[in-house]
Amino acid sequence: MIIKSYSKINFSLKINSKSNSGFHEIQSLYSWIDLIDIIKIKKINKNKDKVVFNGPFSKLVNKKNNSVNKILKLLRQAKLITSYHSVIVTKNIPVFGGLGGGTGNAAFIFKHLIKSKIKENLLNKIESLIGSDFKLFFKKNGFLKDLSTIIELKKRKIFYLVLVQPKVKCSTKEIYSKVKKFSKKEKFDKNLIKSKGRFLEYLINSRNDLQSIVENKYPIIKKLLIDIKNEKGCCFSRMSGSGSVCYGLFKDEIFAKKALKKLRYKYPRFWFSFAKTV
Repeated sequence: MIIKSYSKINFSLKINSKSNSGFHEIQSLYSWIDLIDIIKIKKINKNKDKVVFNGPFSKLVNKKNNSVNKILKLLRQAKLITSYHSVIVTKNIPVFGGLGGGTGNAAFIFKHLIKSKIKENLLNKIESLIGSDFKLFFKKNGFLKDLSTIIELKKRKIFYLVLVQPKVKCSTKEIYSKVKKFSKKEKFDKNLIKSKGRFLEYLINSRNDLQSIVENKYPIIKKLLIDIKNEKGCCFSRMSGSGSVCYGLFKDEIFAKKALKKLRYKYPRFWFSFAKTV
């Protein structure tokens, strides 16, 4: 069986507070994008999973302590599955990038293996061990109102993205530990983004609360975001999640691809990709 494991982009990210559980309360408008990892999975007649990573970012994955091994172990512990599996993951999504690649791998394997609804306390346990963005991979587009609630956005709006990752590895734990100020909670209104124009206006006026922290630690991020924004047709540039992937959002595919070509020439050692919203 072949599974497409999508990545996600954070259009906005507000850090509201830190909860008693240790997690930061956040709000985020997000979308899946068509940059994917490919997962091949099948049952095996063994008493141990066989998990293999290949592809451009496979060397950065912890081969023993990763989201794929964790989700399979958790599902057996919960007696939701009894079998063991051979899993080959082709890693096309940058690691340490803020695109949710590892969490997405776990979520898409979970959805493939588990068709029935499971109890909320088990989902909460999975999130605590896999990642707080686990739930984002159950709705393609949405507004994360708080750590437990997603407002689904069913109307699809297509945007084009130039994705860039400099030679920087952002530790999510470290970046969040540097948060000193919190944003006021937003009362999200779907009517604010009803049309594509209003949606884009909302995005332009949004922000990522973690971006200034990462820019202070890695000045190249700030420079890169300015260069992306200066490309013709770019509506805005921003960092996704806790970084280090930066992106420019475009309404026009041709402008996006021209910008991609120019930026690749300027930063030949960085990783680049073209993507669009799902």
